[in-house]
Amino acid sequence: MNIQGLQKLTLLDYPEKVACTIFTAGCNFRCPFCHNASLVSHIDMGRNLPMEQVLSFLKKRLGVLDGICISGGEPLLQPDLEKFISQVKEMGYFVKLDTNGSNFRLLRHLVEARLLDYVAMDIKNAPGKYGITIGIAEYNMEEVFRSVDFLLSGIVSYEFRTTVVREFHKREDFASIGRWIKGAGRYYLQNFQDSGDLIRPGLRAYTKDILIQALEVVRRNVPNAELRGME
Repeated sequence: MNIQGLQKLTLLDYPEKVACTIFTAGCNFRCPFCHNASLVSHIDMGRNLPMEQVLSFLKKRLGVLDGICISGGEPLLQPDLEKFISQVKEMGYFVKLDTNGSNFRLLRHLVEARLLDYVAMDIKNAPGKYGITIGIAEYNMEEVFRSVDFLLSGIVSYEFRTTVVREFHKREDFASIGRWIKGAGRYYLQNFQDSGDLIRPGLRAYTKDILIQALEVVRRNVPNAELRGME
């Protein structure tokens, strides 16, 4: 496991759970608006946290934390991920995985092995604009489509979410996304924030009013859609 960050306490990352979050390095996407460039395109191997150190921390926090969030980067790229999650589950923790949905086979395997309790999958944009949004021209969407369909089946608790960026998302894109994930139980629009650690600086957020309009478009097909992180 290439772990390069540990947030020891979060009340936000895992719905209804007191959790910690680990951040894995490496990603197969190059989203220009990614707020964790240091985990994607500027990886410093010297920052690695040994898996044993993280497991030791979790053992000490038994009874205090309910669960762990595994984020990135893209965690499904980690060769030791299943082994790590198995050890976390043996301690009795709930496990939430953040993913871009590009590895359907491993996602399905982990769910069917009952190693995941909650999955948060990013919907980067409307299918027709995926390549430009993730920084990979002519990207093959097959794995992403299969991951979406798998989660929509309800086999595991899940949410979809889209980070909204002025330069990439337009009204018609939200209509397309809504049709794509029609009937999703949980879908969140979250406004872009400049973390100072972007792959491509200079991108912009929308106003809250525009986000509300986008939400109204999405709700035609996803009635439970909500805004996240907006006051």
